[in-house]
Amino acid sequence: MAAEHSPSPQAGAVVTGGNAAVAAISYLIDYAQRTVLFWDVMRQRGNGYRDHMAMAVPHVLDYAAELVVDGRTLERPVNYGLVRIVPPEGVEIDPKRRPFVVVDPRAGHGPGIGGFKADSEIGVALAAGHPCYFVGFLPDPMPGQTIEDIARAEAVFLQAVIDRHPEADGKPCVVGNCQAGWAVMMLAAVAPELFGPIIVAGSPLSYWTGQSGLNPMRYTGGLLGGSWLTALTSDLGHGRFDGAWLVQNFENLNPANTVWKKPYNLYANVDDEAPKYLGFERWWGGHVNLNADEMQFIVDELFVGNKLAAGEVRSSTGTAIDLRNIRSPIVVFCSKGDNITPPQQALGWILQLYDDVDEIRSYGQTIVYSVHESVGHLGIFVSGGVARKEHGEFASNIDLVDVLPPGLYEAVFVPKTGDTLNPDLAHGDWVMRCEARTLDDIRRLGGNTADDDRRFATVARMSEVNLALYKTFAQPVVRAMVTAPMAEAMYRLHPLRLQYELVSDANPFAAPLAAAADWVRQHRRPADPDNPFLAWQDRVSEQIVAGLDAWRDWRDGASEAVFQAVFGSPLVQAFYGVDPQSEAPLRRAGKSALHRELVERRIAELRDKIPVGGLREAVVRAIVYVGLPRASVDERGFEMVRRIRSASEKTRAVPLAEFKTLLREQFFMLLIDPEAAVAAIPSLLPDDPAARAEGLAIIRQALSACGEPTGEMETRLRRVVRMFGGEAGPSLTVVPREATVREAS
Repeated sequence: MAAEHSPSPQAGAVVTGGNAAVAAISYLIDYAQRTVLFWDVMRQRGNGYRDHMAMAVPHVLDYAAELVVDGRTLERPVNYGLVRIVPPEGVEIDPKRRPFVVVDPRAGHGPGIGGFKADSEIGVALAAGHPCYFVGFLPDPMPGQTIEDIARAEAVFLQAVIDRHPEADGKPCVVGNCQAGWAVMMLAAVAPELFGPIIVAGSPLSYWTGQSGLNPMRYTGGLLGGSWLTALTSDLGHGRFDGAWLVQNFENLNPANTVWKKPYNLYANVDDEAPKYLGFERWWGGHVNLNADEMQFIVDELFVGNKLAAGEVRSSTGTAIDLRNIRSPIVVFCSKGDNITPPQQALGWILQLYDDVDEIRSYGQTIVYSVHESVGHLGIFVSGGVARKEHGEFASNIDLVDVLPPGLYEAVFVPKTGDTLNPDLAHGDWVMRCEARTLDDIRRLGGNTADDDRRFATVARMSEVNLALYKTFAQPVVRAMVTAPMAEAMYRLHPLRLQYELVSDANPFAAPLAAAADWVRQHRRPADPDNPFLAWQDRVSEQIVAGLDAWRDWRDGASEAVFQAVFGSPLVQAFYGVDPQSEAPLRRAGKSALHRELVERRIAELRDKIPVGGLREAVVRAIVYVGLPRASVDERGFEMVRRIRSASEKTRAVPLAEFKTLLREQFFMLLIDPEAAVAAIPSLLPDDPAARAEGLAIIRQALSACGEPTGEMETRLRRVVRMFGGEAGPSLTVVPREATVREAS
């Protein structure tokens, strides 16, 4: 939304006599005209809502799309579908680049927010030359569909994308927004062969976790008595869970924005703000539904149960879903300004699964996270600035993410300036750098204490009890009382739905608004920006916002205090079977002795391969060895390697997947036995001096793309130079890029 009125410095000046009267009259005219225009925008919003919901497949995609797979035709039909995004005119797609598949959340709103506008996840991926696909859904679920059915359908979708791009550099990059993020992660854990890099944006993977005083939404389940209310809501909907209730939960988090800031911003800037407001409301009001089983699974297993990160979610066949089985790089994008999915919920699963970074590496996993300082939950998906920066950089550098050595990294974005070295090697207006991190960096973001975890574990037990009581004693009565017509009437009368329906052309009392607004536009007389009454109007607005924020803070504080007092009570904890004295981690993933055995076997295999290889292995091992002290990977270095690979006849045939395997093996060798791995480099080199010189040129060019090696890196580089038969001292000067490419060719 645009900013509120920003009156000039003279706006608060005192006016008297005739000037005050003129200013007052001007303001009153402006006030009256803006009121008419505001309500006409509300009328347009209602009409847009009705038109949107009347569509066979309502969505807000800004791109043309072609249906590839209709989920309703599958053996287990679902209301999901896969479409191919048709590139706009002037956008060139490289068929060899890995496709992107964007999956939108089914969390009360309709599909399309991932491609809401040009500056979006789909938009930046198209701009980077990637083929794009989108997974959307219809407003109503298919009868009997489950979360597991949706996962099976998405597996079919991904296989269809893979089959359509046999020449692509890698498997599809899958983007999961909000609740689609955990769904994508669950599928990747059971079908890892279908995935390239995974980007989860604003996704709650560890719902219990948060910070005291900041994340009130996680207390809701306990304060409402657990998930029995979800079952009741579904029963009142005759087996349908109305997504408008989810949207209302989001709106209740920030009453100042819902009740006042958003409508006031439109009112104060009604001449310019209407198109942007209506575009967003078209998505925000496009409520979709879930069936009872789907919603109950989400609440019981994820929100209240917090079972995903602990490996306690099981398929219908009894298979445990273990996120450690994911073999693709995982990019987690979250924000400190997100009060729905704070960083602790987006990243807490890492602490639940792993003891340290070495354990992450032992599973061959690469995890990259990025924490925005301020953007809100919706801004992660709809903000043009976020799309151009974070999403744009991830799209442009997804191959870099794919080949990163296993470990934990933070993606850091540095703006390009006149002093940026080799700016042509970096995409867009930012330079992306992946810096090595440890689990302590995640812990420093904040999280739960053992006391907090016991409280939430008590809620989970209470929820199971209350749900069982409801199903046994109340559910049969509710289902007998609620008929289909009664459920439909309650659905239509939901407050969020009524606010659109009542102010639309369907209401005859709203009919005069259109004509009145046309007349106002023809005779529009906005007040001068320095009118003092505009400044006073803004001050009143600020006071209203402050009052609503104070109410929200009191409400959230009281909710947290009640939650902590009730579920922190040793008596309550003991009653529900939680040991009040226990300090043992709750909902922690178990360890596997078989995994340790497999790791030891793999270490032995890599030790045996240390002296095996040729120039290619020697070059990659040398680059990793010299670059390790830097503890980061810069996109410019990877782009240089990519250009050399593209220009060299000898390396052109190396697929990205093979290069990734090669890089990971050399990295692990240097971790297992660094001295033996380095000492073996000369034995890998050919006798041909020209070939050695070519390899050394590639090493120099890749390492210097983001800055000259210094300190320990320089010492290591000198050692490598001697191994390759080069000269130390002046010979460390970087060879011009053009010369290196010619030599490599």
